[in-house]
Amino acid sequence: MSETASVSISKHDDPYHHLHEESYEQAFNHKLVGWNDLFIVADRHRESLSGSFRFVLDLHDEGLRQEWFKHDQTKRRDWTVPRDCDDMAWQTVNVPSCWNVLKPQWFYFEGSAWYSREIDYTPHAEGERPFIRFGAANYEARVFLNGMLIGSHRGGSTPFCIELTQHIKHGPNQLLVQVDNRRKAERVPMGHTDWFNYGGLYRDVDLFRLPKVYIKDCSIALKPGSNGQVISISVNLSDPVDRIAHVDISKLKDGITVTIENGAGYCEIGADPQFWCPDRPHLYDVRVRIDGDIINERIGFREIIQQGTKLFLNGQELYLRGICVHEDDTILGKTSSEADIRRRFAHAKSLNANFLRLSHYPHDERAAQIADEMGFLLWQEIPVYWAIAFDNKDTLDDAENQLLEMIRRDHNRASVIIWGIGNENDDTNSRLHFMKNLAVNARKADPTRLIGAACLINRGEFRIQDRLAEYLDVIGINEYFGWYEPSFEGLKKLLSNSSPEKPVIITETGADARAGNHGPSHELFTEEHQAETFRQQLALVDQAPYIRGFCPWILYDFRSERRQTGIQKGYNLKGLIDADKDTKKIAFGLIANHYAMRAMSEREA
Repeated sequence: MSETASVSISKHDDPYHHLHEESYEQAFNHKLVGWNDLFIVADRHRESLSGSFRFVLDLHDEGLRQEWFKHDQTKRRDWTVPRDCDDMAWQTVNVPSCWNVLKPQWFYFEGSAWYSREIDYTPHAEGERPFIRFGAANYEARVFLNGMLIGSHRGGSTPFCIELTQHIKHGPNQLLVQVDNRRKAERVPMGHTDWFNYGGLYRDVDLFRLPKVYIKDCSIALKPGSNGQVISISVNLSDPVDRIAHVDISKLKDGITVTIENGAGYCEIGADPQFWCPDRPHLYDVRVRIDGDIINERIGFREIIQQGTKLFLNGQELYLRGICVHEDDTILGKTSSEADIRRRFAHAKSLNANFLRLSHYPHDERAAQIADEMGFLLWQEIPVYWAIAFDNKDTLDDAENQLLEMIRRDHNRASVIIWGIGNENDDTNSRLHFMKNLAVNARKADPTRLIGAACLINRGEFRIQDRLAEYLDVIGINEYFGWYEPSFEGLKKLLSNSSPEKPVIITETGADARAGNHGPSHELFTEEHQAETFRQQLALVDQAPYIRGFCPWILYDFRSERRQTGIQKGYNLKGLIDADKDTKKIAFGLIANHYAMRAMSEREA
């Protein structure tokens, strides 16, 4: 061995170390934040950090290899050694946004990118605790403040919070965020999906100033099995202290006190609230306070239960006239504006739908808030999609965290009636163990809602059967008879062979059609073929009494790079409306009429 090779050199003394180090990422796989770091937002005052960020793509992960986050703002003319990072010279982008839609050359980029901006901070009150909250970052995010890693997060569609108290200083602070949207086999979802993999900080970024002891979470709902006569209230604080929480439910009950011991409190009160339902989406203004911390929520009280093969909302039998929706826009990508969300619900309203399946990941949190207001029922789900690494413990941890983040964010939304835990997964032993864990954790975290999954059928016996059904309240079935399986004889056989003990929702069915492409009903990709497929579907599934909901796939055409025929051109064309979100296809009117007649017959029954 040469004398040079025998000398131990620290990587910090070797300017070329980063060229040869392939375990560079390991140093940043800690300080993971998750569902237990979230706090209830409600109407808390927030200071927007959205807007202009400096931005650069990092194709080779040089930002982590060379530790760009440690660089100061020294001007180039004053550098003593060269650098490969000068964030003051980076391009600027607006946050929230998806980088794929900002420049044509970034469209298919999957990898690492960096965002940078200053936070000018001055405390407003003694003992305040500042937090930064990201609405979502796809997929993995690492957050650095003043040269230090302060938190990291996995999961592309759920929010995460990081406390800044120990890291932020008076005056300017340098924030850098690395976002990595590379698809990986062990992540949720894994590499193979049927929607576009947008990257970036695509939801709002905000600064919150919370008091020393603050309300971390508060859940207010009808107690299951109380016939709508008992409201349960739980309050959890940031610290294990004893307090009294004061709760007022406007125009229903004021002056409620909740005794909090060691940071947690619970109480039940008798009440007779006006029920929330799609026809009358009544919401109560609720105020919760401890000491100087106050949150205000708008909460609807409703009870959703499953009995046998039936669903009941507030004691009334329920049929779900549904539609599936993705977050996808030709201009905004996965970023949703309030106007875009309201357009989705307006189209669902004109479809005569009362139910939306928010596929295949948690959507923007404003969706459930607007659904509360407008009176829509929702299925929300996590992207346990297709062939997840079911035998990988780290993958299960990732999925469980995304599930609990979704529940923590939206458990006070009356519109959400079903937590979805998976989509189209093979019924294997490892999948059963994985999904059983998710079902148990969801039920423990929130006993006021139903648990569902979109399942495949038992192909051997050609019937609705999945071992996971034991742990579900609602069985979702994705079937494409009339499209991937052209004959409807298979659907007839499936329905006649099946006798499930729980309600079934057709969670997906449909056919591709390019808007404006007309022809005979037997010709694929025509509007006429799509409409005929739905006509036959509805005629058959309406004969099965255990089917308690129908969700066409999907409201709008959306990007999917899997779809590369000359007519699809990178889009899934199963939408009832074109990707322009304006042009309705023939099938839209057919389903709207069917739903209208169904709603009328239910009112007359």
